[in-house]
Amino acid sequence: MTVGNEVYTKLRQQIDKMPIGFPATESGVEIRILKQLFTLEEARIALNLNIIHEPIEKIYKRVRKTNLTISVKELENTLERLVKKGAITSRIKNGKKSYSYLQFAIGMYEYQVDHITKEFYQDCEEYLFEEFKNEFYKTKIPQLRPIPISKNIPSDHPIAIYDDIRNIIAHTEGEFSVMNCICKQGKDLVEQSCQVTEIRETCILFPNPTSYFRRFNISRPVSNEEVLQILDQAEEAGLVIQPGNSQEPNFICCCCGDCCGVLTMAKTYSKPSELFSSNYYAIIDPDRCNGCGSCQKRCQMEALVITKEKTSVNLDRCIGCGLCVIKCPNEAITLNEKVKITVPPKNRYNLYRKILFKKLGPIKTLKTGMKIKLGLKV
Repeated sequence: MTVGNEVYTKLRQQIDKMPIGFPATESGVEIRILKQLFTLEEARIALNLNIIHEPIEKIYKRVRKTNLTISVKELENTLERLVKKGAITSRIKNGKKSYSYLQFAIGMYEYQVDHITKEFYQDCEEYLFEEFKNEFYKTKIPQLRPIPISKNIPSDHPIAIYDDIRNIIAHTEGEFSVMNCICKQGKDLVEQSCQVTEIRETCILFPNPTSYFRRFNISRPVSNEEVLQILDQAEEAGLVIQPGNSQEPNFICCCCGDCCGVLTMAKTYSKPSELFSSNYYAIIDPDRCNGCGSCQKRCQMEALVITKEKTSVNLDRCIGCGLCVIKCPNEAITLNEKVKITVPPKNRYNLYRKILFKKLGPIKTLKTGMKIKLGLKV
């Protein structure tokens, strides 16, 4: 192994400690991805970061213990350059910046929106299906969750507050923003453009003026009303609405089954419904169904099957999004609530803490927590 590859391998091992890890592959494609985000010198510096945000003074103390000769100002410039490239993340709190590693997804991959290259996308796509999908779905605690449309949900099972995304949006103060979909941009680069919609602005961000996408003008501001219009357009086009998997989501993705990494990875499993925290599933009234196929064309998970002029639902593949409900001319489809209801974590912090606990187990999680409390590098 060359010295350069050894540095990148160590960096991969550090990022792999994040709640959603960065596992190695036989092909080494993950090292190629890192080399496109970090120069060798930047990778050496990044080895001094942690999985939690830390101020630059703390990071600099680690850097001084290495053989790197760099001033605090030079360190800050390097870290800011890496933040802008979408290689690491920073946070501004009470006017002070702090830095940490960034997961591959949701993270480094999405942060390449509007400047992604064909080579980078091809490497990411290879990585998703060679190894990352197993990491992404390992704990079966997803980072996103499909929510149902409000139409044709039985009245005796009213939609839960955390599943009523339109109500959440209507009661959220501050300026939303919208940006392009990284997956669709990548597919465009490799000439495999989306067959579901021509819409590209399908990623909605909740109010956060210090977010990466706002700071670097990657997203554009929209009102609450415009957000609702975007969701209407997405549902009409046949896109699955997926907010972040918490009661206080910070984003909403509108996803198709031929571009979205989350859906396309899941579709390779025999029972993708087990990988999603959805509280609904579709049922079809055979007396009303005439097997016209309009619902089958809209299903992004290939969960609908037509046999003898009747459509049936493969519950192993249905994720309860309700897209099939909208266009059924005979109103033969409804969404039913599952017996076992999954309540999402309160916020993003609790979500990733839950994922990490499931990934590490109680003892390793305790050790990791102690290191964090003591201010040590994990």
